[in-house]
Amino acid sequence: MWFRIFILLVMKGLKMAIPARDGDGYLLDMSNWSEEIGRAMAEVDGYELNEKKWEQIMKAREYFEEFGTVPPIRKFAKYVGEDQKEVFELWMTGPMKPITKYGGMPKPTGCV
Repeated sequence: MWFRIFILLVMKGLKMAIPARDGDGYLLDMSNWSEEIGRAMAEVDGYELNEKKWEQIMKAREYFEEFGTVPPIRKFAKYVGEDQKEVFELWMTGPMKPITKYGGMPKPTGCV
């Protein structure tokens, strides 16, 4: 299966191996995550991460490291000091799924 093998990506002239992912695109081993891996995963998936999105990914990682859980969207919006509607508009989807996927965190539960 494609998600259980390493995918090579040529990124800015460098070859990068993307660690194995599950059927939803999340890393099988979260300890394999790095900024470069997260950006490469998004590129392979055809998902554009601008600097604002990347800032939110890093804030979600900060929250996860502090509290040991992925925040629900309401708590996350408050944590980053933004209106929940603005967070949804930026991501144009349930924001916690791409935030956690490309941030190397577990899949969110509940309303995302």
